Amino acid sequence: MNPNENLIAKFYTAFANADAKTMSECYHPNVHFIDPAFGLLKEEQVSKMWKMLLLKSKGDIKIEFSNIKADEFSGSARWVATYKFSKTNRKVVNQVSAEFLFQDGLIIKHTDNFDVWKWSKQAFGITGYLLGWTGFFQNKVREQALLSLKKFQEAQ
Repeated sequence: MNPNENLIAKFYTAFANADAKTMSECYHPNVHFIDPAFGLLKEEQVSKMWKMLLLKSKGDIKIEFSNIKADEFSGSARWVATYKFSKTNRKVVNQVSAEFLFQDGLIIKHTDNFDVWKWSKQAFGITGYLLGWTGFFQNKVREQALLSLKKFQEAQ
């Protein structure tokens, strides 16, 4: 494996071990993170998000990763998170496709993509099935995720 593939593996190994500190060390100080649940997060927000999600999982999260590929500038991986969604206590198996950009030997941009409707059906049941595909519902999920992150940051 090349250095950037090792960096991605280090990140997901730390994630699987609920080690938010090591995950954070894989990121460049100016990192940008994008995913369907939170939208765009920058710099310290990114590490705080992972820390919050790991704490909310209370150790009941399983992370599996595969298909790590990277060159000098960019990379990708597939990962699966299995956990109970904290708001509904429903089991979620989220399959994620991740893309990375690197700078100075660290991750400068991290983009996670997943099927929001599939996720919302698992996380919210019938409500997610009926509304999870709508922009309105997805915006509400994002608002709630960002509010949770803001409260977590203020409490730290």
